[in-house]
Amino acid sequence: MKDTIFFVVPGSLDMRTGGYGYDRRIIEGLTSLGWALKTIELGGSYPFPNPADRAQAAAHLAAVPTGAVVVVDGLAYGVLPDIAEAERERLHLVALVHHPLADETGLSEVKKEFLSQSERAALQFARHVIVTSAYTARRIEDLGISSAFISVVEPGNDPAPVAAGTYGRVKGEFRLLCPASFIPRKGHSDLLSALSELASYPWTLTCVGNTQIDPVCFADVTARRDEMRLGARVALQGEVGDEELCRLYADADLVALASLYEGFGMVVTEAIARGIPVVTTTGGALIDTLPRGAGLASRPGDVSAFRENLRRVFSDAHIYTELRTNALAARERLPTWPQASEKFATALSRACP
Repeated sequence: MKDTIFFVVPGSLDMRTGGYGYDRRIIEGLTSLGWALKTIELGGSYPFPNPADRAQAAAHLAAVPTGAVVVVDGLAYGVLPDIAEAERERLHLVALVHHPLADETGLSEVKKEFLSQSERAALQFARHVIVTSAYTARRIEDLGISSAFISVVEPGNDPAPVAAGTYGRVKGEFRLLCPASFIPRKGHSDLLSALSELASYPWTLTCVGNTQIDPVCFADVTARRDEMRLGARVALQGEVGDEELCRLYADADLVALASLYEGFGMVVTEAIARGIPVVTTTGGALIDTLPRGAGLASRPGDVSAFRENLRRVFSDAHIYTELRTNALAARERLPTWPQASEKFATALSRACP
């Protein structure tokens, strides 16, 4: 591809979340395939952009050469319908949707309705829509977009060494890991509530993730941990680098993710890539992301059911062994990032002139 593809993201592309991680890896993959890319970083107030950030977005897109293909991350695209309409004929707009904006938890009904109507309008002006899961594809169809204009490109995975998976035998404790940003949707409070009544089992939990997206949420989770007197067993950490995260995965017996909703759930496949079983929920795309038999899942928000799944794993070595065996088998079937980039390139070709 000789012409430059413009990739627009809200805030800094360096943010360590699943969505931004996906964007980075796709950009790297397309570059390795010979595509010329230019990244445009918008302001950080999305999905409720302030006037300055909205004006900046309009200026950035107006400066893009006529006829260019422009991929806009859905966190911004869905709230810029007026700009998308203004540029629809001049540019080849591609919306990259990780999940519909109105599906975010903790929003008021007024905000949900605003985001839903805004995104529905904006998507009408896209030449193509790329989503990260089949679940999100169905949700985008609910917003009035034909499946003919939607491509599913799931995240890829990096080859990773198999984690120890000692079922607590080495250190005398069952080691849980929850790699997730501290936002309400990730369900940290539900995870702590579930574990608080399993004190008789020898477990520890390490939670790592962005603490600045929602500082109030992080403070609430910290307070809840302390109120439950779990400080000696639950470590709450901010973002860690790739090397440290790999070490944490390598030391984990189980990944626990009590999310209320996920547009894909990259944490799940990152665990499976290392043969680590997962206890999670069926929130959003998680119902499809978790390979059959590689973990246990319960309805989002059902703390009792989540607790029971943890108890089953803690109390029965045979269950854990079966889950781990299935995770190791599923590991061999995971797509790679080069494969994901190839699919993304194919989807982009459908939007190119």
